[in-house]
Amino acid sequence: MAVQPATHELSGAEMVIRALVDQGVDVVFGYPGGAVLPIYDALFKQNRLRHILVRHEQGAVHAAEGYARSSGKVGVVLVTSGPGATNAVTGLTDALMDSVPIVCLTGQVPTHLIGNDAFQEADTTGITRPCTKHNYLVKDVNDLARVIHEAFMIARTGRPGPVVVDLPKDMLFATGLYLPPETAPTRKSYRPQIKPPATRITGAAQLIMAAKKPLFYGGGGLINSGPRACALFSELVRLTGFPVTLTLMGLGAYPASDKQYLGLVGMHGTFESNNAMHDCDLMINIGARFDDRVTGKVAAFAPHSRKIHVDIDPSSINKNVGVDLAIVGDCAEVLAALIAELKAQVYKADPARIAPWWRQIETWRKRDCLRYVKSDTIIKPQYAIERLYALTRDRDVFITTEVGQHQMWAAQLFKFDKPFHWMTSGGLGTMGYGLPAAMGVQLAHPDALVVDIAGEASILMNIQEMSTVCQYRLPVKVFILNNQYMGMVRQWQELLHGGRYSESYTAALPDFVKLAEAFGAVGLRAEKPGEVDRIINEMIAVDRPVIVDVQVDPKENCFPMIPSGAAHNEMLLGPEDKQTSGPVSEEGMVLV
Repeated sequence: MAVQPATHELSGAEMVIRALVDQGVDVVFGYPGGAVLPIYDALFKQNRLRHILVRHEQGAVHAAEGYARSSGKVGVVLVTSGPGATNAVTGLTDALMDSVPIVCLTGQVPTHLIGNDAFQEADTTGITRPCTKHNYLVKDVNDLARVIHEAFMIARTGRPGPVVVDLPKDMLFATGLYLPPETAPTRKSYRPQIKPPATRITGAAQLIMAAKKPLFYGGGGLINSGPRACALFSELVRLTGFPVTLTLMGLGAYPASDKQYLGLVGMHGTFESNNAMHDCDLMINIGARFDDRVTGKVAAFAPHSRKIHVDIDPSSINKNVGVDLAIVGDCAEVLAALIAELKAQVYKADPARIAPWWRQIETWRKRDCLRYVKSDTIIKPQYAIERLYALTRDRDVFITTEVGQHQMWAAQLFKFDKPFHWMTSGGLGTMGYGLPAAMGVQLAHPDALVVDIAGEASILMNIQEMSTVCQYRLPVKVFILNNQYMGMVRQWQELLHGGRYSESYTAALPDFVKLAEAFGAVGLRAEKPGEVDRIINEMIAVDRPVIVDVQVDPKENCFPMIPSGAAHNEMLLGPEDKQTSGPVSEEGMVLV
């Protein structure tokens, strides 16, 4: 479709395509249906946008999430009315929880039929209001271009998130005047605070200069803010000489190979990281939201610490944990201002002041909390992850995960030295996320090695997307740690429910090698430790989609672990430790 001048009248469907092109979109993940056929007709007539035909609308949103998180762009989804929109709800909620910028275009029945229970009608705006940053129902074709441009602005600015634009079918046939982004009016009521108040920066600098047991606590907001924020975060951490820890969503914001990095924090975080969080006297939270998987028992969380919280979302401040100094603003802007303030104060790191703190941290490090009992006969899941990291570390590798034990082992053992290479479902914990997300990552980075670290239960949630992967010849690698159980569920049942393994064993698993071949992919299997390296190298060498079935120890548990209702310094480090905190309480951790 040729690009028309701004004054040219277009149909609503043509406006949609033109608006996406003007917003810099190059890939749309979607599934057609009656209500959106005018858009698909307009897609057919152009060659600026590439459409990826998924096999399920949930997969479309997860694919857009993977594309967005790895590229820094807005992911775009196109689905039809009714079940097309409702199937997307899980992905939209996942994107909201993890602050992923998505614009989801949903079809709707014609305006005169809305409310009549028409075929494939659903109250899409009502259903998605709790699980989106904002949503729209377009009732005037002359509003359409403005709404789409505004949706992109809202999705990518402030705290990023998903935006739904619901499009009645008659609006797609109607004609109106198209407005390009530079001429479309903007929503004056939406003005995220980007720059931090100077007085708060001065206060934060003073706390930093006085701390004796400080800790930087970085989260997904650093990733969302962009490469500059991550670079400034690293600069600040090194300027101060303070230890640093990261949340699950923040991995890669600071180099994992650096000596100041203590590892993952939270429920399955390292011994040194969690103890440092418990004992610190100053916690500097940059872009994390104090979620329950990090805080554990809130009443016992960092009891001796003063807390600085930097977040672009004012609603996250004092929501879960009360803080001493709140700074609302974009992470990059806050970090730049804080570095400038410290330099203006002629600040220099004082190793002597925090030397006792570092000695204590090194004592915790000597516990070697990620150790496990190695075997020559059975593949330990930790070993499989370690070998995958060792054999891919010199490549531009992007990792996605499903959800469960394998996800935590990957977070613990795969070391990310740069941002945007780790994609996982954090806040919602969505099984089935990893494969479609890997598909989106591969489309954003065609020449990169993209690996979905999966569990055999979670991968089956959206296994149909292997058909999409094969259709578009995407060389995505699926690395399954197959323990025949819903591993994290089984672990909780063992530790908290007396070993009563209720419905956590999968008695009818497919042959994943044959399943891969049925889709047109390559299937590989490792059953012994001595086969792991060969299988990984073969997986890497094949320029096709691959499913690797790694048969791992079904009884292995993921440690360290903060049990329910416990504080950070009450971790279980292995099977020899016993749960002492009793059953799950309202103030404790939430079960998987």
